[in-house]
Amino acid sequence: MTVVNLTVHGIGTPVRELEPGEDRTWVTVGQFEQVLDAVAGDERVRITFDDGNASDVEIALPRLVERGLTAEFFLLAGRIGQPGSVDADGVRALLAAGMRIGSHGWAHRDWRRLDHQLVLQEFLDAPKALAELTGQPVTRVAVPFGSYDRRVLTRLRHAGVTRAYTSDGGPAREHTWLQPRTSLRHDLGPQWIKDVLAGAPGLKRQARRACAKLVKRVRG
Repeated sequence: MTVVNLTVHGIGTPVRELEPGEDRTWVTVGQFEQVLDAVAGDERVRITFDDGNASDVEIALPRLVERGLTAEFFLLAGRIGQPGSVDADGVRALLAAGMRIGSHGWAHRDWRRLDHQLVLQEFLDAPKALAELTGQPVTRVAVPFGSYDRRVLTRLRHAGVTRAYTSDGGPAREHTWLQPRTSLRHDLGPQWIKDVLAGAPGLKRQARRACAKLVKRVRG
């Protein structure tokens, strides 16, 4: 089966300083609700969250529960409990509501540009810390910035990762190890939602995506 993976970064008014360009992937509460209403009951759609922003629990969680939806939250282990981020109680609230926890690394770094010590922190320490917090294995990851190459993928496999999510966009095959996702954007509207769920990016965009994914897999 073909699936559509959506990524949410932040909702509403940010309560921490955003990184350059990060505002492009923040959406309003109304936009988020539009997306949820469009995907409710659609078994082809998977909802994921990156970065562990406080809005995951404060805004997203009750709206997911209201619609009977579940999602996977990829947290930054080093940000747990920091201002504007999910804290330990928030993690427990997500788990109690039937949500899944994955790793987005430790400190939102580009995984292609790590020295040995940071590789250990991002690929081993982060999922270990999240596993200790959740009481369950954390074996799925979301790649920060969608930045990966052959070496990153090899390291993830050696670290025991059972599924890796990217930001490549477009539909995915249900059970593949490397899963492309489409990030919600600040300017999304009904037509954008319709096109994404239909898997209709246009031939030129589809060709660019396929080329970009091939380059990422073989470089390094």
